[in-house]
Amino acid sequence: MTYMTQYNPATGEAITEIPETDASAVQAAMKRARDAFPAWSRTPLDVRLGCLKRLREHLVDQMDPVAQDIAKATGKVQVEAVIAEIFPTVDTLRYIEKNAARILAPQRVKTPLLFFGNRSYVEYKPMGVIGVISPWNYPLYLSIVPVLSALIAGNTVLFKPSEVTPLVGAVIEDLFAAAGFPPHVVQVLHGGRETGQAVVAARPDKLFFTGSVATGKKIMAAAAEHLIPVELELGGKDPMIVFADANIDRAVKGALWGAFTNAGQVCMSVERVYVEASVYDEFVRKAIAATQNLRPGIDYGSMTYPPQLAVVEEHLADALEQGAKIECGGARQEPGLYFAPTVLTGVTPGMRIMREETFGPVLPIMPFQTEQEVIALANDSDYGLNASVWSQDLRKAKRVASQLISGNVCVNDVITTVANPHLPFGGVKHSGMGRYHGPEGLHTFSHQTSVMVNKGTKPQEINWHPYTPELHDAFNTLTRVLYGKNRSAPFYKLKNLITQVLRTYKNQKTAPQTSSLPQPPQNNQIPM
Repeated sequence: MTYMTQYNPATGEAITEIPETDASAVQAAMKRARDAFPAWSRTPLDVRLGCLKRLREHLVDQMDPVAQDIAKATGKVQVEAVIAEIFPTVDTLRYIEKNAARILAPQRVKTPLLFFGNRSYVEYKPMGVIGVISPWNYPLYLSIVPVLSALIAGNTVLFKPSEVTPLVGAVIEDLFAAAGFPPHVVQVLHGGRETGQAVVAARPDKLFFTGSVATGKKIMAAAAEHLIPVELELGGKDPMIVFADANIDRAVKGALWGAFTNAGQVCMSVERVYVEASVYDEFVRKAIAATQNLRPGIDYGSMTYPPQLAVVEEHLADALEQGAKIECGGARQEPGLYFAPTVLTGVTPGMRIMREETFGPVLPIMPFQTEQEVIALANDSDYGLNASVWSQDLRKAKRVASQLISGNVCVNDVITTVANPHLPFGGVKHSGMGRYHGPEGLHTFSHQTSVMVNKGTKPQEINWHPYTPELHDAFNTLTRVLYGKNRSAPFYKLKNLITQVLRTYKNQKTAPQTSSLPQPPQNNQIPM
């Protein structure tokens, strides 16, 4: 058996070792999950929600040690583990508890006139076994929410936590054990790339992946071989637009939190700031001063993954070569993987740091002149996960927000849409596909079945055989009367339509072979 070592990225200290799941064990786990699915899918919803409630309560009871483990595994400060991991997790679970019965209940819909007397509704059924592959930047929140959403929808789950933060994967495994889920309903598969590939190869009924665009593309390609549906929650290059009439002091604080929380390792981080030219110098001056006051280990933590720190340095080097200026920060700090929060000016749209996901504590700022210019700059990206618009003119802010190509937009705030469990969350373009949270968070793990119920008391339906000239004429009349520009028909055609409807209540012995329609009378239009 091989083991993964968990290091504290803030100190470099080795914390623990977690046994890795090999490919053959993944296949065995899939069989157990398939065997467990029939009973779990038939388990009453209130029983499933009882397991969720116990997990939520246990997580709150163990909040301090869980937050400590998250901080050790990721390098983030402990307060961020509570604010951005534990709190939104339990808040979302409470939302599911309160709303799952309504969301998963059959939803009645209207039935068109042609099918008068039928009843139509949509049912939501479990899909089967869901594969969830989660990331290292928010290893608790971005794991528990999709896993529990899938479970409450009636599925069983194979869950592969990130190999970068295996300690948190073990914490989650303990949480599920304490919650009393039945055996094999949720199984945690620790491991790296090979384990993830084995989960895909095991052919789950859906894959839910959160991570990089490059890995998301590979998972989608592998899933396509077997037509496995996928949901991809990928990266971002989120723009922040600051107009001259914004509350500049608030905008500066929002920019710093949006760029530097979790050391910038947030898919919804502020990665591009566009400030209206008339207040650009003021904004930059205040941003530099506020950034220099941030305290390592208190206001911000270390980065988590060494290769990601290297990407930050590459992006900065490319920007400097092309004329950008580091106003503050821009260097590693001791110990561990700390990197000083960085304010960058003199940036241009073509630089890598303005186009590729940096995923680190860097705040590039550039000026703009007009509303249309900044909308074009913000939309000129392969990504579309989140954006923010800052203005005290809310009409203008909403107007701009409606023109941004993004899955989420905040006005006078940053990142927060992901923490609202009532809102669907997801991106467009290279930021992913699909939505979860809100009702979509349960529906995305369900088969939607459309049902129409006919009482079956009539001998036949109007659209059934035999086809006759009278039936053809009746549908022509019905189409013109309901949907045509001139919604009228001659009396004799309306009479034929009624006759065809009434014949569905009678047993037909033989079908007429020739038309028995009367000749049209003159000037006998009946307006509808």
